[in-house]
Amino acid sequence: MSNISVIGAGYVGLITAVCFAELGHKVTLLEIDRKKLESLEHGVMPINEISLAELWQHNYTEGRISVTSNYIQGLLGAEFAFIAVGTPSTRSGKPNLKWLMQSTISIAEAASASLTLVIKSTVPAGTADMVTRLLAQHNHNGYFFPVVSNPEFLREGAAVYDFFNPSRIVVGSSNRSAAEAVAGLYKGFDAPIIMCDSNTAEMSKYASNVFLATRISFMNEIARLCEEYDVDVVKVSNIMGLDPRFGTGYLNAGLGWGGSCLPKDVRGLIHMAKSRKVSLPITQATQRINLLQSRLVIKKLSRLLGSLEGKTIGILGLSFKPDSDDMREAPSLEIIHLLQEHGCLIRAYDPMAMEPASQLLSDVTFGVDAYDVARGSDALILVTEWDEFRELNMHLISSLMKSPIMIDGRNIYSPEAMFVAGFTYEGVGRRGVSQQKSQVLPTKAMRREPVLSGDVISAKEA
Repeated sequence: MSNISVIGAGYVGLITAVCFAELGHKVTLLEIDRKKLESLEHGVMPINEISLAELWQHNYTEGRISVTSNYIQGLLGAEFAFIAVGTPSTRSGKPNLKWLMQSTISIAEAASASLTLVIKSTVPAGTADMVTRLLAQHNHNGYFFPVVSNPEFLREGAAVYDFFNPSRIVVGSSNRSAAEAVAGLYKGFDAPIIMCDSNTAEMSKYASNVFLATRISFMNEIARLCEEYDVDVVKVSNIMGLDPRFGTGYLNAGLGWGGSCLPKDVRGLIHMAKSRKVSLPITQATQRINLLQSRLVIKKLSRLLGSLEGKTIGILGLSFKPDSDDMREAPSLEIIHLLQEHGCLIRAYDPMAMEPASQLLSDVTFGVDAYDVARGSDALILVTEWDEFRELNMHLISSLMKSPIMIDGRNIYSPEAMFVAGFTYEGVGRRGVSQQKSQVLPTKAMRREPVLSGDVISAKEA
């Protein structure tokens, strides 16, 4: 087992530290934020992630993981130092490497022996080379600091699972022995280990995230065409997903993507291209389409309600994705701001993210549950596809509303069944159903539960 230091107790750093400790390594988590440090010492996790708190408590009690704000103490005896600090976008879209550079300098000055520096943060191609030069400038003790790029491919809400069940492990470095040593930390994992140069490793992270964003934006573009031709984009997506060349992931039309990774990495790749005078029209279109999705909701509501001034709009879901309290670049923020600009009164509920949302939003009334938000509302917008919202009594919800209008921003409900429940319903890229126009007549088949969309049956069942 190895001695590992992890710099940065943010999302990636905390997952990395806890999971390496669970594998039996001795891990020191280095965090300069005293408030976050004190929370960790009391077993309070700064993020919500399945199994994280339990794994932290187990390994902290067993002494396999410790925390400190002191670089000298944090690097004592370390064989590997994983840098997992944030690299947020600047206004130009360029990744801000300020904290990564500060961490690199601190490692060079505080280390008491040679160690391998591993970049876990998402960084532009060429960063490992820059870090190598920075180490050489500040290494006054003659220690050896090979640099390895080891990008993460974790999904929020399933990060612990993804760490232990990776689809691939990427290790990039010009130093073969250092790369093999880092690869050895993942020994026993049932996943291919790709050894490459650091530039390739760094680019692979950006390319992966931007491709996922592109798939979503493509389906949102197709959704607009589906509405014009009276086609349900959910059925189109289901058909496409059965093709093994495509797979089912990230093919859902909706209100667009957010979070800490996709928006930042799309901007980062565009900036990387501009710095080398390379045109990326597909990536730029991916970003542009996503920016338009929030305005789609306003357009739909205006068509159904007329003037939005003084209307009460209920928001179901605030976090950028379910099973997370992460509000970073969540579509709900832009949607709420646009609604408020139109004079709407906002009521909102999220199973997990209302506290962080309250720090970012003003003049929003937070409900105790979805039924509370629905009471007296002129319309509801489903923004985040929490499982809790799939189980709602939609007949009761519609009866509580002033006017039972639902904008299903994630297409989780069946339009026909929502009609039966009393709603005027619109999704994204599918035919709306209206109580006033009686566009759909209820049948026995429509009354089945749950009120969900996207049925697929097997040939045998047919």
